[in-house]
Amino acid sequence: MKPEENYLSINKASWNNKVDAHLTSTFYDVEGFLKGKTSLNSIELELLGDIKDKKILHLQCHFGQDTISLARMGAEVTGVDLSDKAIATAKELVQKTKTEAKFICCDIYDLPQYLEESFDIVYTSYGTIGWLPNLDKWAQIISEYLKPNGKFVFVEFHPVVWMFDDDFKSIAYNYFNVEAIVETEQGTYADKEAAITQEYVMWNHGLSEVINALIENGLQIKLMNEYDYSPYDCFDNTVEFETGKYRIAHLGNKIPMVYAIEALKNGI
Repeated sequence: MKPEENYLSINKASWNNKVDAHLTSTFYDVEGFLKGKTSLNSIELELLGDIKDKKILHLQCHFGQDTISLARMGAEVTGVDLSDKAIATAKELVQKTKTEAKFICCDIYDLPQYLEESFDIVYTSYGTIGWLPNLDKWAQIISEYLKPNGKFVFVEFHPVVWMFDDDFKSIAYNYFNVEAIVETEQGTYADKEAAITQEYVMWNHGLSEVINALIENGLQIKLMNEYDYSPYDCFDNTVEFETGKYRIAHLGNKIPMVYAIEALKNGI
């Protein structure tokens, strides 16, 4: 069996392996989070707006920091992730933070087998769609769970970033989704020194692929922004040019690093 045919098992193992290292990393700052620090950034907070009493579905939630942060803002939130270890940790964090949030462990393509609700907002962010081979199925899920006139909020690393090698010195990958990318990773983006070696399977998705998948599944694009920085220091050769804003040192503001989409489900 080719790795891309077994991507769910490979990637589930990969994400399970990361949980312990991520929990103790400064990147995720769980200690600060437990004391009340939000894990959300200004980019997504501006798009989300006032979410008090809103029902939110959070796709690919890892161990639930954003899910809990949304709940702390007054929303009723359900988080979904493939990693059973991450979801178990999310449930522990809910207890420790004395918040209310629900969590489901499954491949998001299979979510209709586990969840029969509709939501005011579907949210997903930063390093999510690269794990998915088919964005049409992804957009179908988003559309299915949104109420009429419901809002989809999406923030993701820009596909231009994924074209580069790890040092951002040369173009190593295709911008377009032409084939699965199968590689072995040392450490993790949150702790590059972590004693982890693991295989993973990913796909690059250009902007037109993302936007057309949403449009074709009944969503109207209201906004698409591109940003010349990352709010996370998760790449190599970075410089923090403003507090909480990172660029590739030798590229400066020459490339987009993040983009955001706000879309509305067509009303019925």
